[in-house]
Amino acid sequence: MKKEHWTVIELERQGTIAVLTLNNPPLNVLTDELLNQLDEAVDEIHQEQEVRAIVLRASGEKAFAAGADIRQFPSLTKDSGIALVEKGKKIFDKLADGKPVVCAVQGLALGAGLELVLACDIRICEENAKLGLPETGLGILPGYGGTQRLARLVGPGKAKELILSGEVLSGEEAYTTGLVERVVPQGQAFEYAVNLAHAIASKAPLAVAKAKQAIDEGLEMSLAAGQELETQLFSELAETKDMQEGVKAFAEKRTADFQGK
Repeated sequence: MKKEHWTVIELERQGTIAVLTLNNPPLNVLTDELLNQLDEAVDEIHQEQEVRAIVLRASGEKAFAAGADIRQFPSLTKDSGIALVEKGKKIFDKLADGKPVVCAVQGLALGAGLELVLACDIRICEENAKLGLPETGLGILPGYGGTQRLARLVGPGKAKELILSGEVLSGEEAYTTGLVERVVPQGQAFEYAVNLAHAIASKAPLAVAKAKQAIDEGLEMSLAAGQELETQLFSELAETKDMQEGVKAFAEKRTADFQGK
């Protein structure tokens, strides 16, 4: 089991999955240092073909991530504000556009912390968690992609209700709203996320990647264009060795040995 440690990010491999841990106690605030290390860790994971899925979690019980480092806000100008949010967007986009990411949420996930959660593919949330985007109460708006990702996830009306009011949701309320995919009892999010990541990693990696691409890119297209993309990606998979192995394993009633080819 390979494990690496920066100062506020930990990266551990468990077979074909990688576990990324925010470790900036007590609130796992997304400081500049944490964002830089997260960027480096994501780069490292994306270069490793043997890693097929990622679990993102945070240390401690109090917070997944309570937000950005607000100490930098008073000195912001228009230009430095652009630089600040563009840096965060770039890192979150890199996470979102790569291998499948399952996020385990406990405690507080607020502001930029929730925006990081939104950049993941699947969100597992503990029932006692608190999720929200309170930025309008600070005189700003969610700048790490929150206005865009939340609206695509829960619809524009609900996104406006949550962002404009700064309302904080419980884990159960977040599930009912469609903000998270599953709510679990306190202390169980990480275990559930790991099991789900292993299930994803057991499937054909090219098929998983192209299925994710079809969903993500298709959401930006018309239904007809999205279906054309689906057809194209299906046809590319039809010529892979993994497709042949999957069909053969199914017929032989055994577990497929996918190689990503």
